[in-house]
Amino acid sequence: MSVPVPMTGPTTSPATSPATSSVTGPATSTATSTAAGGAHVSTPPAAAVHAVGVGKVFTTRAGTVTALQDVHLTVAAGEFVSLIGPSGCGKSTLLRLVADLDTPSSGELTVFGKSPRVAREAQDYGIAFQQAGLLPWRTVAANVALPLELHGVGRRERAARAAELLALVGLTDFAAHFPHQLSGGMQQRVAIARALAERPSLLLMDEPFGALDEMTRERMQTELVRLCAESGAAVVFVTHSIPEAVFLSDRVVVMSPRPGRISAVVPVALAATDSRTEDLREDRAFFDAVTAVREALHAGSRGAGPGSARGVDLR
Repeated sequence: MSVPVPMTGPTTSPATSPATSSVTGPATSTATSTAAGGAHVSTPPAAAVHAVGVGKVFTTRAGTVTALQDVHLTVAAGEFVSLIGPSGCGKSTLLRLVADLDTPSSGELTVFGKSPRVAREAQDYGIAFQQAGLLPWRTVAANVALPLELHGVGRRERAARAAELLALVGLTDFAAHFPHQLSGGMQQRVAIARALAERPSLLLMDEPFGALDEMTRERMQTELVRLCAESGAAVVFVTHSIPEAVFLSDRVVVMSPRPGRISAVVPVALAATDSRTEDLREDRAFFDAVTAVREALHAGSRGAGPGSARGVDLR
């Protein structure tokens, strides 16, 4: 995949930037086209996700609930962005809007310049949730190949792609196994491989490691960094863990208690995401970034009452 992974800045203490009407990602390379008369015109690539004034209101028997309000966010092609905030702040709702699993009540939302529905139909993105969601009667290889099968890809091509992805996630020897024969971490690797099956330019991930033990979770974070670097996909990642968000991301987007808004954006000025290793977790800059996100969370929760940061791992 030709989508570049943007490099982050030098190893310095991160600064927290306040939310503004346009929260954009890092600069990315531009495409060059030839206009009439032979002049070259640079055309910036479409953002992986572009939200302008997005809101979501749910209607219940008790009345209306505003889950999201006036969300402005741009995720660049190849960028890794984590969403973090208190439980109920709309993180997963925003992800569902991008995935075309629900529709915004207001504002404009595009995925690579298209509506979420058109992007879904074009298989521009893959999705991974907290539960792997593997079909128990299908082998590991058959689970990975399922999206290709559903879209009419031939058997030989499906098998080759499944083998390629299982090699990528280190599960070649388990291709003929069934999900119940795998550990939780291995099942999540299969789910990620399945999400990558159609070579998406965007991965949408909703707490995919939330149910794993700490050691497996950290190992999966390291593997995800590697996989994203190799695939070149942009990622929007929902998490409750501050260290996880910092380790994985180019930027951490902090959301306020309901109604969910973007209260701050923390750039993660660490090593480039494709070169982050376990050693980074002991680096001073890593701790500084964790502190910056924690402070942004507390600042965004002020005035919302006691316990407003409920559900956020503040370690």
